[in-house]
Amino acid sequence: MLATLTIHLRLPLCTSLKDKRGRIKPLMSRLHREFNVSVAEMVLHDKWDEAIIVCAMVGNEAGFLQSALGNVAKWVEANWSDGDVWDTKMEMIL
Repeated sequence: MLATLTIHLRLPLCTSLKDKRGRIKPLMSRLHREFNVSVAEMVLHDKWDEAIIVCAMVGNEAGFLQSALGNVAKWVEANWSDGDVWDTKMEMIL
């Protein structure tokens, strides 16, 4: 089973794509290190003030995957100070 968490981020203070990368890369590295998830920035690569990152996990129990990715979403909302979380969406694929 594959579970994904899509996080739509708003970065109101970014002034360039380089600035955006400087704020997104540490977040993605931290999520990978702390929660053992695969993380990638998807779409919106040319927008300075928005980013969509996707976290993915593979496992055999849906409940565990939902809980683990739910913890990721809660952590980002509570601890990421470089912008705002606009939306999150979790999907399970059998």
